[in-house]
Amino acid sequence: MTDEPSPITVPAGIPAIDAATEHPRLHQPQVLIITGMSGAGRTRAAAVLEDLDWYVVDNLPAQMLTHLVGMLTSGPPDTRARVAAVIDVRGRGFFADLAQVLGGLRAAGVEYRILFLDASDEVLVRRYEQVRRPHPLQGNGTLLDGIAEERQVLSDIRERADNVIDTSELNVHDLARQVRAVVAGDADEHLRVNVTSFGFKYGIPLDADHVVDVRFLANPYWVSELRHLTGRDAPVRDYVLGLPGAATFIDRYVSALEPVLAGYLSEEKRYVTIAVGCTGGKHRSVAISEAIAARLREAGHRVTVAARDLGKE
Repeated sequence: MTDEPSPITVPAGIPAIDAATEHPRLHQPQVLIITGMSGAGRTRAAAVLEDLDWYVVDNLPAQMLTHLVGMLTSGPPDTRARVAAVIDVRGRGFFADLAQVLGGLRAAGVEYRILFLDASDEVLVRRYEQVRRPHPLQGNGTLLDGIAEERQVLSDIRERADNVIDTSELNVHDLARQVRAVVAGDADEHLRVNVTSFGFKYGIPLDADHVVDVRFLANPYWVSELRHLTGRDAPVRDYVLGLPGAATFIDRYVSALEPVLAGYLSEEKRYVTIAVGCTGGKHRSVAISEAIAARLREAGHRVTVAARDLGKE
């Protein structure tokens, strides 16, 4: 029996192709752990993060944090890349495992930050008395007993915190500003503006912050060549924007809005709806709302446009 080489059953180029193939990449989400004293503002901080488009989980058992991060890491690329988990003493015995869980995440190469919210005992007592709820660690003792025990339980995690915010002297707007400064800086300091057209005969939008009446402009409905078109069509848009007073109105209205929108930002109002109305919501309001939205985008605002009553006629 002669020695013969084993037959080649795999093309020789396969190893090279395999080496050149880009393997799936795991995307690491931003992970923020929100913890701290009960009554110090964790719920408000979580709401601020939700407004910043973070994926927020409240009252998460510490052990579940590993699974949550794993799901986001190995999930589809469009999975939200920023996750915040509120983990605190409401988790009872589960909270004791937080240090071990955080150690495991760090060993796995997962970067995270800890935001710790605190307040003085006097302020915490006053807040609990206002809501008339027991402290989660109070048991059969007094409210101060529960607060003291919580401080002891949280002492280690407070030392490890990347950011500590004392909310004793902060109102809800001040706290929101500080949370934004910690997690976002100036990157998300934008107002979200929704400009929607509507017809007065169908009623004013209930969620409108500002209502603009453009029925002072001539109605394209009475122009037979334009009646069947809408404000999104170039002939109607050109007709409406070319009417006497239309361009001046848009310029002055947008200019008048600027200090208002800046004030909304300073007062932590992040969403505003501007409703632009004409008779039927088909011609004038649609064209003017599109023009206002374009000007606001040029000013750096995030703007969406909707035509509520288009198609109702």
